[in-house]
Amino acid sequence: MSHRSGHHSEYQPHHHPQDHGRTSSRRPPSQHAAQKQAGYTITHAGKQVRFGPVVFWIGVGTVTLLGMWSAATATYFAFRDDVLTRLIARQAEMQYAYEDRIAELRARVDRTASRQLLDQEQFDQKLDQIMRRQTALETRASALGAIPDASITGSVRPTGRGASTDSPAGTPKPSPISDTVIFVAPPDREARLESRAPRVVAPQPNQFAKVQGVDHVVVKLQTSLDQVERRQMAALSAVEDSLESRARRMRGVINDLGLDMAQLEAAAPRSAVGGPFVPVKLTADASAFDRQLYRINITRVQVEKLNRTLALVPYRKPVIGEVEFTSGFGVRSDPFLGRPAMHTGLDFRAATGDPVRATANGKVVTSGWQGGYGRMVEIDHGNGLSTRYGHLSAINVKVGEIVKIGQVIGEVGSTGRSTGPHLHYETRIDGDAVDPQKFLRAGVRLSSG
Repeated sequence: MSHRSGHHSEYQPHHHPQDHGRTSSRRPPSQHAAQKQAGYTITHAGKQVRFGPVVFWIGVGTVTLLGMWSAATATYFAFRDDVLTRLIARQAEMQYAYEDRIAELRARVDRTASRQLLDQEQFDQKLDQIMRRQTALETRASALGAIPDASITGSVRPTGRGASTDSPAGTPKPSPISDTVIFVAPPDREARLESRAPRVVAPQPNQFAKVQGVDHVVVKLQTSLDQVERRQMAALSAVEDSLESRARRMRGVINDLGLDMAQLEAAAPRSAVGGPFVPVKLTADASAFDRQLYRINITRVQVEKLNRTLALVPYRKPVIGEVEFTSGFGVRSDPFLGRPAMHTGLDFRAATGDPVRATANGKVVTSGWQGGYGRMVEIDHGNGLSTRYGHLSAINVKVGEIVKIGQVIGEVGSTGRSTGPHLHYETRIDGDAVDPQKFLRAGVRLSSG
């Protein structure tokens, strides 16, 4: 047999020509060697390659098997195109899953950015509300400071090294004087969202703590402002209660003394004031603080008016120190004659030279020697009220002089019809002597409140 590939090649079996016609019973050794070397030879380009039969048939079987495998595979894929379809579908499914994941990440970034923007807007709104509230509280503190009776404005001492830590847990004690609420600059929230474009940012480990810190600052500021507001309202309520109580006591004193309020107000002197009339208006949407402040201002005006009125009522003591009466108002035994007689005043025990003071504002109408009174001063307080101070050793005022409450008008003595140093004190209404203790008791009730 022969094989041709490109160049001429042939296969020839190795038989010696002299072997034809001979029996094989006897062969020479050279022939036996040639028989053992019998096989297949491939001649190519003048070169011969010898193969044994086993190797040759192994190569032929391998080539045959490979060909059959290729044919079977091609046939399988040709008739089973659904396998390829499934492979393509799997690839497409993986592509879609990847795209969905990308879309989900983008949506998450958008939600994070939107949430950060919303948190920033909410924080700005809270901070703006706190600033407006602080401004309102500072305005209230100024209004409270304008009230003479309000000594507490209700502000908060800022936290610092110099703050007192006498209170529990080392918290600073609030100061009773006017301070201002110090705002601490809040930390930036997520770098103030410098870029609003969606970005994939790895979560920071301290991000949650940072948000908590900002919220803690806001809560701390609101708590401080709540304390300020509560203290302001408490101070305002205390002032209102004090003014109303004082006004009630003043009206009670006037009523107990049987005096005419209208006449006293008309007799009260007025200082030189003036200006156009501008009524006080309270808006319908006024806060509780403004309404309470409005009531306080009205009550304060009434108290001031009552103070001017009561300044003309002699309910104070004419001498300082402990009061000791040596003789009361009414019928008594005359110290010189021993017969019943009317005592028109009170005798205060005192030493010679002790100061004698005016018990109310008024005008001096008598200053000098007056018979049994000895040296006497009489003061007209208006509206029919007058007081007399007798047995003085010295007189410090003149007729027509305007005197004020507590002004020293003379000194205790024993002039006139007197048995020893003391002050004879009288109160008169429309010229008639009345018991001075009635006025003194009214003054005690007024001052006790």
